[in-house]
Amino acid sequence: MTRSHTLRILTVPFLLAGLVSLPAHAANKDIIQLQTQVQQLQDALANLQKSEDENMGMLKVLVQQTADAVNSMTTTVNGLKLSMQNQQSAASTTDQQLSGQVQALNDSLDALSARLDRMSKKLTAIQSQQQIANAALSNLPQAAPATAAAPASGGAVAGTVPAGANPNLDTSSAPADTNPNGALGANAQPVPAGGEPVAVPAPTLPSAGDMYRGAYADYISARYALATSEFAALIKAHPQDNLSGNAYFYLGEMEMRNHKPSAAIKSYDQVIVNYPANAKLPAAELHKAYALIDERETSAAERELRELIQRFPVSPEASQARIKLSALRRQ
Repeated sequence: MTRSHTLRILTVPFLLAGLVSLPAHAANKDIIQLQTQVQQLQDALANLQKSEDENMGMLKVLVQQTADAVNSMTTTVNGLKLSMQNQQSAASTTDQQLSGQVQALNDSLDALSARLDRMSKKLTAIQSQQQIANAALSNLPQAAPATAAAPASGGAVAGTVPAGANPNLDTSSAPADTNPNGALGANAQPVPAGGEPVAVPAPTLPSAGDMYRGAYADYISARYALATSEFAALIKAHPQDNLSGNAYFYLGEMEMRNHKPSAAIKSYDQVIVNYPANAKLPAAELHKAYALIDERETSAAERELRELIQRFPVSPEASQARIKLSALRRQ
């Protein structure tokens, strides 16, 4: 066997091994590339997971910060709400106090007016009595000398007996209204020098102001039964007078004190309907709403309160109506 043949024989295995080893080497390279790609994909997923975790952490922080801000805002809003409620309550109390003070001042003025009216009545009565006394004194006969001539009217001279008269006549049987000296009796009318009786003027109807002041004085003195009859008499005597509107208002007040809201509503309605220029009108509407609430007519009370606010927006009663309306809505 020649050397070249031997070399050929030895080269064949190496060639076969090389041919066999070529596909294996190519497969290993593909696997390595695939592994590299998988590793890169895993690294990308890890980075993505890390980024997601970081973003989620930031999102949690933002959510927590937002929740804290909302809680803080809620606390602030609740504080403001409480402050507004306190201010509203304080304003309500102030308005009620102011309204009560104004009402008390009006009542005091009415009471003072009633007292002045009573003093005026007493002074008028004293002056009338003085005038009657002066008229009686002016009718007394003047003392005259015994030798004086008889008056032209034919009357007897004081201290003498008229001609034809019985000097022994008993004068005690004279009428009770006169006496021999010409003084007035209990039932006599004053007689002037001419002999004509003085005409006594017929009693006149008291004025609305006089009747109102007397009734109001009894009202503030808590004599409600008497005040009720006096206010009713004022309304009957002077139905068109504006003071009759005041009378209806105080009738409603007394009816509310007696736990009669239905009757009080009717009295307040009289003020509202028949006396549109009366100063008690806002108070009448407010107190009518209170009476309606006592009657469990909440819807009607709300309408009355809204009408009061619309008609008298700057009045103390309107402020009380707003507070009461807000309280009714919260119920």
